[in-house]
Amino acid sequence: MIDLESYIRDIPDFPKQGVVFKDITPLLASPEGFKEAIERLAEPYTASGVTKVLGAEARGFILGGALACRLGSGFVPARKPGKLPWNTTSAEYALEYGTDQLEMHTDAVVPGDRVLIVDDVLATGGTAAAKADLVSRSGGEVVGYAFLMELDFLHGREKLGDHQVHSLLHVE
Repeated sequence: MIDLESYIRDIPDFPKQGVVFKDITPLLASPEGFKEAIERLAEPYTASGVTKVLGAEARGFILGGALACRLGSGFVPARKPGKLPWNTTSAEYALEYGTDQLEMHTDAVVPGDRVLIVDDVLATGGTAAAKADLVSRSGGEVVGYAFLMELDFLHGREKLGDHQVHSLLHVE
């Protein structure tokens, strides 16, 4: 099994002083590492009847699109307000200083859809919870969550209810 952590580059003080950014671009650039990550993200969900994978820009698009292809499902993009060209629904979530929003097309998730929510990092859980809100308000069912890495010290998993949370790497 490939050591995925060896493909993650730490960038200190980005985007601001005191933050260590976890750069996944070396993983994405490695055919073997990227394929292994997608296979391992998909593993718990291959028999879950996932009909859609929802990912937010930008790294969630990369992982989500590949994961949707691997699971044989559709992909739903969630974006910042004003970026999608059709009728949208939005969900607001808390940031350290203020709030932000995500939008998706109103017809992207329909009643009966079984949706897997994916992203590169689970931090505080606010973005993932907002995605789940979009899914449930559209009549879909959240099957679970898949993350490349989880920042355990932020306890984001606690905001995601009883759904299965699958993270490949954990940062203490």
